[in-house]
Amino acid sequence: MSAIRIDKAGEVAILRMTHGRANALDTGMCRELVERVDEAGFAGQRALVLTGQGGVFSAGVDLLRVREGGPAYVREFLPALSDAFLALFGFPGPVVAAVNGHAIAGGGVLAAACDRRIMNAAHGRIGWPELTVGVPFPLVAMEILRCAYGTNRLAELTELGQSYLGGEALTLGLVDELVAPEVVESRAVEIAAGLAAVPAKAYAHTKAQIHRPHDERIGEQRTADDAVVEELWAAPETLAAIDAYVRRTLDR
Repeated sequence: MSAIRIDKAGEVAILRMTHGRANALDTGMCRELVERVDEAGFAGQRALVLTGQGGVFSAGVDLLRVREGGPAYVREFLPALSDAFLALFGFPGPVVAAVNGHAIAGGGVLAAACDRRIMNAAHGRIGWPELTVGVPFPLVAMEILRCAYGTNRLAELTELGQSYLGGEALTLGLVDELVAPEVVESRAVEIAAGLAAVPAKAYAHTKAQIHRPHDERIGEQRTADDAVVEELWAAPETLAAIDAYVRRTLDR
């Protein structure tokens, strides 16, 4: 069953995450996201909108799968996760997140990988609590957050592990607009279509200029960092911390 459905609104491809109740990120969903982004590009869609369903944009990594799969699953999953983030981050045209609800941890990174973020004013939090779970950030995720929010804000967002309601998120610059629940998607499509009206090569070049220092760090450091992060995620003490977190929160 597909985890992501593509709808079209003119030159805008709407990527709708439909993976269970929480759009939790597992290997299959990450690989499918890469395929759907590529599919939209090959079809000539000028812009993307990424959204979820119900009250959740994406609740982040499927920790149940990590707990069940152990080190072997971690080593398969983490590269797929980074590839999914990079697929959105590297799309040359405009990408807008229609944050319909909670965007937590990896879900927040998906939103940060987009060029603009439109958030439900009435429901949902955005934040990156990875360290409170006990897992480190992959380099790709850190560079995407750095690009979206700046180096000065990075320690606060990643080390404190807080999540923010819409008003706080807007004040902190984590999202660009708050809108009524019923118009989150339509407003994101409107913004994406407006950005798509810019000459495509000029937009792509400008976006590449903005991303260049982050892309360079990823290119230079990803291989070495991925090895360290995978080892840390697969370590017995990390898996024990994940299990404790799942028991404390998800198993209730």
